[in-house]
Amino acid sequence: MRKVCGEAKFGDDFRFHGMVHAVPVYTEYIHAENLSLEIEDARSMPGVLSVFTWEDVPGELTAGQINQDYPIFVKDRIRSNSDVAALVVAETRMQALAAAEKVIVTADVLAAVLDPEEALKKDAPVIPEGKDSNLVNHHIVRTGDPDTALAMSSVVIEQRFETPFVEHAYLEPECAVCVPREDGGLEIYGSMQHPFSTRRFVCAYLGRPLASVVCLSHAVGGSFGGKDDTASVVCARAALAALKLNRPVKLLLKREWSMRESYKRVPYKMDYKVGFDGDGHLTGAISKTLADSGAYTSTTPWSTWRSTVQNMGPYKLENIRGEVLGVATNNVFTGAFRGFGSPQTNFAVEQIMDMAAEKLGLTPLEIRKRNALVQDSITITGQKLDNHTVSLMEVMEKTAETIDFERKYRNSSRGKGGKFYGIGMAASYRGCSVGAEAMDFCCATINIQFDGSILLDTAVFENGQGAVSAMMLICAEELGVPVESIHYQASSTASIPDGGTTVASRGTLVGGGAIKDAMSKLKPILQEILYPEIAESPDQVSFHDNRIWGTEERSLTWSEAGHQMYLSRVYPFAFGSFQAPRVSWDEENGQGNAYFSYVYSCQAVEVEVDPEKRSCRLLNVVATHDIGKAINPPMVEGQIQGGIVQGMGMALTEDFKIEEGRIKSLNFSKYKIPRMTDVPDMLTQIVENHDPLSPTGAKGIGEPAMEIIAPAIANAVAAATGERFFSLPIKLKKEIQA
Repeated sequence: MRKVCGEAKFGDDFRFHGMVHAVPVYTEYIHAENLSLEIEDARSMPGVLSVFTWEDVPGELTAGQINQDYPIFVKDRIRSNSDVAALVVAETRMQALAAAEKVIVTADVLAAVLDPEEALKKDAPVIPEGKDSNLVNHHIVRTGDPDTALAMSSVVIEQRFETPFVEHAYLEPECAVCVPREDGGLEIYGSMQHPFSTRRFVCAYLGRPLASVVCLSHAVGGSFGGKDDTASVVCARAALAALKLNRPVKLLLKREWSMRESYKRVPYKMDYKVGFDGDGHLTGAISKTLADSGAYTSTTPWSTWRSTVQNMGPYKLENIRGEVLGVATNNVFTGAFRGFGSPQTNFAVEQIMDMAAEKLGLTPLEIRKRNALVQDSITITGQKLDNHTVSLMEVMEKTAETIDFERKYRNSSRGKGGKFYGIGMAASYRGCSVGAEAMDFCCATINIQFDGSILLDTAVFENGQGAVSAMMLICAEELGVPVESIHYQASSTASIPDGGTTVASRGTLVGGGAIKDAMSKLKPILQEILYPEIAESPDQVSFHDNRIWGTEERSLTWSEAGHQMYLSRVYPFAFGSFQAPRVSWDEENGQGNAYFSYVYSCQAVEVEVDPEKRSCRLLNVVATHDIGKAINPPMVEGQIQGGIVQGMGMALTEDFKIEEGRIKSLNFSKYKIPRMTDVPDMLTQIVENHDPLSPTGAKGIGEPAMEIIAPAIANAVAAATGERFFSLPIKLKKEIQA
């Protein structure tokens, strides 16, 4: 409601007395060394307070999520056209912009490498500092004998698939406002995805203890995984200036700067060879994927790991060898984006299923049902799916029935007629939480006030995904009070321990688990102190209908309960934590229990292709997702619809242009995201098979919502035109004729 009424405060809305403005200075090189800066003219411009470079950095020059290679300012070597060489600070933004034009950056040009295949050649320039190759990581999944299985297959599909750089396109560009405190500490308000991650970056660059920096959460205008590394270094630059000048500093990126500097979805080149027997059952698969990490590592090793685990989609297969390699280049660096390695892999696998079905005379639904993971199936990583409801068949059948898939598929145009009609589908299973990439945990506090009002704080940070609403609903349900009774405290790094970042569709699962744990501690405290007033024993005390109940209709209001607790000198406060169930992993062979549970999804889409205009219009989408339990059904529906539209952009319109290492897509007139008029009719179907390993029964939906719509669209376009497209975005060819 605060957003609708314009009351929410975003990064650029913060103002402080004496605040000054900072502007970054980018290099114009792709790959260069012997960097030299001329900054005296800029320093002498009106209103300029200082020009900061690497020489002013008191801590580490580089930091990172995994490898510490991302510079706050480049020192000697430039690795991409997104690198920042200096920061100009002036009394006004206009003065800082004018002065930034006066900074002269020169360097000696080096040969650049912009393609991951070229980057792996022995004579390629090596991009990472101190390394002898451009290989960032190498993940593998292998079991059985895929070579023999392929040799004995009735049908073999061999194809290369490519997915591009994709811009997150959040409405709010990166912004940081940093305020020095009287005690020598620093407060940071900013457009950041995870305040604790930002604090780690800032303190690494500034050489300060974590406790001296407080990152405060507030409204964020979208993230989708994109406001971690870049947003953190934006905060660090502003923090450096604030500490040096002892004044509040704001650094707000223009859209052009944001699209130039921020990391993108990791582009993939995927070579797949997949075999089927005469009945359409998968027999074997060999694949090799090259992922362009760009100039810096970021989270490429993690996203490519997920691609390895889900290398053949939600299907049974005993013989596989799949490799995923992260490779450094001089392109803009890449990292986390909604889906995190799954949309790319799904684009390949889900088309392969349709291609094989066509060769075998099966429908897309039939071939998926013959290969679908079911209860007690063994995945390609050797994990037995026996601890939760495996509902892949359920979501596929529900989707197909709702959209009347089989009949409409038979009636697809296949390149005949005037405007072409087609229908396509795609399915997925997505591991919950971060899996074997890392330990996953979260925490929460619940504090009953003297007047009975309830204060909730969790380590789940709101990025616009609806986490706060879900946390409040879980808390309200546990205490039997209206959600309006819950007051959610905007978390900061000083108010609660680190509970992990807003990624992997994990917020509701782990945050809800932490709240449930806190409740298991808080309720006994309340029952023990309050039972003499309303019952004969603590176990007779219950919480519902906005009161605390005992026996014989005796009850207390929450206000009365709050007074009683404090008069008894017992604090009605609890700290709860949740740690995701442990999983196991053998990195050498890519075998183990990668995730403790999975979300099962299926989406189907109808399209109309106009061969004259070479345009594709989405007519209708049906999306079915088993998310365990929908804590907030309208919010779940919104997440699904938003994911569909975002994936639709990746499939059809979002063509991120990089020419010789220089980003050309610097605004939304050149990078076309879907408009409201492009959005089709959408029907969302929520399946709820309570997950026994989730304290609330709920699983995530943010990423499953968008990771299969692109291959579903590709399959629908193939059914409509009779031609298949192996790279994104789909570009209809001139030779398609009516």
